[in-house]
Amino acid sequence: MSEQLYFIAIVPPEGIQKEITKLKHFVADRFGSKHALNAPPHITLHMPFRWKEKKVDKLFRTIDEINEEFKPFEIELNGFDFFEPRVVFVNVVENQALNKLQKLVVDRCRKKLKLDNANYRDQAFHPHITVAHRDFNKQRFLEMRDYFVDKAYSASFSVNQGSLLSYNGRLRLWNTFDI
Repeated sequence: MSEQLYFIAIVPPEGIQKEITKLKHFVADRFGSKHALNAPPHITLHMPFRWKEKKVDKLFRTIDEINEEFKPFEIELNGFDFFEPRVVFVNVVENQALNKLQKLVVDRCRKKLKLDNANYRDQAFHPHITVAHRDFNKQRFLEMRDYFVDKAYSASFSVNQGSLLSYNGRLRLWNTFDI
């Protein structure tokens, strides 16, 4: 039976996606870290999970229900931060509406889809947009941290819906489904 890899996220508007993708390309060119280019800029609401293709309609319906249930809100991005020694990211300013949406997504996925892997190693939700991760050593991380620690970046956008992303293993890319 065929399964596909998915995750649920907020995907910023096209202009912000282009800005952050440009940062990812800069990191790839300057520091050799290309892995973050596999996915569009996003804020993860539910970690990747496998789902049977024959049940994909139920997955789409659940995302649709989540989107109908929350009220639009604003997200503010401000500066860069790090999960040492493996991740460089654009910082998402603390936001109660975003936290509430993430809890709603986790709750619905557990109850309706029987998914129980919403948090990575039981860590608290820490919204961010990844610029670089995984494919570098500690020295390269320190170089990136030194470069980004004082760099400015700010943007804001309205969130009207969550998105479902699916993994294309052949191309090693994540594709976005607007539900």
